Amino acid sequence: MDHWKHFHPVACLRDVRAGDKEAALGILVDALVHSGALDVTLRERALAALVTRERSASTGFGHGVAIPHVRLNGLAETSASLSVIPRGCEWGAIDGEPVHLVFTVLRPERSSDRHDSERHLELMRWIARLARSSDFRALALAARSRAALIDLLRGMEAA
Repeated sequence: MDHWKHFHPVACLRDVRAGDKEAALGILVDALVHSGALDVTLRERALAALVTRERSASTGFGHGVAIPHVRLNGLAETSASLSVIPRGCEWGAIDGEPVHLVFTVLRPERSSDRHDSERHLELMRWIARLARSSDFRALALAARSRAALIDLLRGMEAA
């Protein structure tokens, strides 16, 4: 497997400071744009899709983790990031706790030669397993750099 390769190092943030969920989503989308993982022309559409998704049902997974994920027309391949919100952010998580780790996942609307829907489901299952792992959560929160977050993802896939 190579799920970790969907995560763009420049888009993985170590110190997100946001007053609320929508502000955090804006920061995370901007990081995906800055990394080149998301074309700037798709920025507003991506942010609107994520905000709409959150308003319909929170992606707060519990254990201090959120997994905002949406389909996005015009996107060629899955783009993802893992970010840390050290102070936590109210997310409407199922356990009522603030979120400290955010897996952001944007996927194309349709399968193509660059996007396989079945592999995407595998990616989401893998992310959910990581979110349930107290060891992973502790290591991600302790990571000191973007590279350390990517190394952690790579290592967890090999485990």
